Amino acid sequence: MKVNVQAVNFNVDAKLVGFIQERMDKLEKYYDKVVSADVFLKVEKTSDKENKIAEIKIHVPGDEFIVKKQCKTFEEGVDLCGESLERVLLKRKEKIRTHI
Repeated sequence: MKVNVQAVNFNVDAKLVGFIQERMDKLEKYYDKVVSADVFLKVEKTSDKENKIAEIKIHVPGDEFIVKKQCKTFEEGVDLCGESLERVLLKRKEKIRTHI
């Protein structure tokens, strides 16, 4: 799966990009028709500890799903987004199965 990582106002290191790629590749177990994923990483300027935002947009034929999470670390945010997307993709797969 093609994964585009975009960081807003900071540079992303290769280790984080590798983690994101690995996490997004796991989604293909749940739904094999995922075309690509856009990952947006942002840091909010707040005094709050949970100031890192991970937003993931998944493209599947005929649709796209967006999940956004705010956490202490980008890894945690990407992982939580991944879990949400797994549920969404499983729902999509079931919906398609019932229409066939």
